[in-house]
Amino acid sequence: MASQHAGYEQLVQEISSLFSGRAPSFLYVTDAVSPRTAALVVNSVLSSIARSSDASSRVYHAQVNAVACFNSRLLYDTVLNQLAQWEVKWAKGCTNWNGGDDGQRWNENLDGFLHGLKAVHATIQKGDINITGSNKGKGKQTDDFDFATDAGQIVIVVERPERLAEQIPDLIVPLTRLAELTQFDMSVIFVSDVPWEDMRPPFGGSPDPYYVDVSPLSKEALLDRLNSAFRALSSQSEHPIEANPYHPNLRSLYAQYLSVLLDSCSVYVQDPNELQYIAAARWPGFVKPILDAHKHPDEDEDVDMDGNDSESALKPPPEDVRMRLIRIFKPSFKAALEALYPRLDHAAHWAASNDPPPNLLAKPPSQTQPLPDSGADVEVDDRRIADLPRMAKYILVAAYLASTNPHSSDVRMFGRAQDEKKRKRRMYKPTKGGAAKANRILAILGALLEENDVDHRLPAPEYTIPGEHTDMEIARVGIYNTIIELSDIGLLHRASAVDKLDGPPTFKCGVSYITAKALAQQLEVPMDDLLWDPA
Repeated sequence: MASQHAGYEQLVQEISSLFSGRAPSFLYVTDAVSPRTAALVVNSVLSSIARSSDASSRVYHAQVNAVACFNSRLLYDTVLNQLAQWEVKWAKGCTNWNGGDDGQRWNENLDGFLHGLKAVHATIQKGDINITGSNKGKGKQTDDFDFATDAGQIVIVVERPERLAEQIPDLIVPLTRLAELTQFDMSVIFVSDVPWEDMRPPFGGSPDPYYVDVSPLSKEALLDRLNSAFRALSSQSEHPIEANPYHPNLRSLYAQYLSVLLDSCSVYVQDPNELQYIAAARWPGFVKPILDAHKHPDEDEDVDMDGNDSESALKPPPEDVRMRLIRIFKPSFKAALEALYPRLDHAAHWAASNDPPPNLLAKPPSQTQPLPDSGADVEVDDRRIADLPRMAKYILVAAYLASTNPHSSDVRMFGRAQDEKKRKRRMYKPTKGGAAKANRILAILGALLEENDVDHRLPAPEYTIPGEHTDMEIARVGIYNTIIELSDIGLLHRASAVDKLDGPPTFKCGVSYITAKALAQQLEVPMDDLLWDPA
């Protein structure tokens, strides 16, 4: 059972241990990250115990979500129908379980609900509840067991109980004391991300619960849990030989894909359900180039798939193809997080609008293609810059100038400043090996913004000193983050060691002259006038 719920082994063990005997009458499970997942795990454990061969240790449980059961009648009916394994059907008038007594209703008030629970308990003692869960209503048990003396335990699991505290606060105390009110073996489990102290009724109305705390999942547990979804889908495939996004041969690629996605998104989201939602939305687009290469091998001769002797079977991609895919798709992981985590867009619609172009791997990155919306007759040698924001393009142009020009030529840019003090402040010492320190790139960036970006800025009347607005812009944390992101996707090459602490990091420009010139024309920057030796 624990192996089916990666990362929740401790919760599985604790619930199993408690309900192997007689559990406390009131339990409170706190999961600050994903109470929904914790509730599913609790329900799975109780379902396993319900199928126990020992009838004395069985549980008859119902699980309700307080968000859906927004009034007391819905809650009462849902609990009784699940405990009695009664399926509400439209053909039968959508009637609720009434214990065989026509016209009997258990949802009028709390007193009626208690009588309904006693009726369910009496039905269990008679052995009329089908434990196998066939929803037939009455299925006599055939094992030799005296239901009248000990028929197991009734358990009610309430997910998101804090909503009950907001909408039906008078119901919290009776639910926590159901064992006292019904006078038979019964437990109520609250599963929430809100601490019990924040919703505890005043004046000691509720008993103190048995606390169960769920720890956040580690990265290894998250990977294992997300990978289990792929394994389940690949095993359920009706045609495992045909190429599809969940082909068994793509498991290793999916594991690598998840590792990169978690590195990008787990800082902001730790809920495994949300991460699975984002991973499922981006995965078909991520694996589409592999499937296209399999369907049209003649169009992609440079992608040599290996790992399978059969020519017709889908073969896992080699490491260089995997790294190319990760480098291309990694920026889209954060875009998926921003759109899908707050549910700003439907996952299928977002995936369709962000579908990669056909034959993405057919041409190596060194071949040329036009820059979209560049407004220039110049071609660039890398598709990674097509969707870069305006500031990132300025940084690339500044990095190209810093990597190409000697430091002594910077006076041509800095000398254009209106303030002599500002010009001296932006002079820096030379760097070695054709690399440029980050502060020199920022200085050139400031000069480019001051001369070429003034007309594109939003009004900022609070900046009255010349150059003050530019100094504020290049000092923002977002500029440094953009430099790191450009380095991660290979448009800037880090020349200094990552763990080096003495001095700012050093970068080399990773784009060609044609690319830098196209970006400069797009930004209306006269790059040739700023180059020491233009091509």
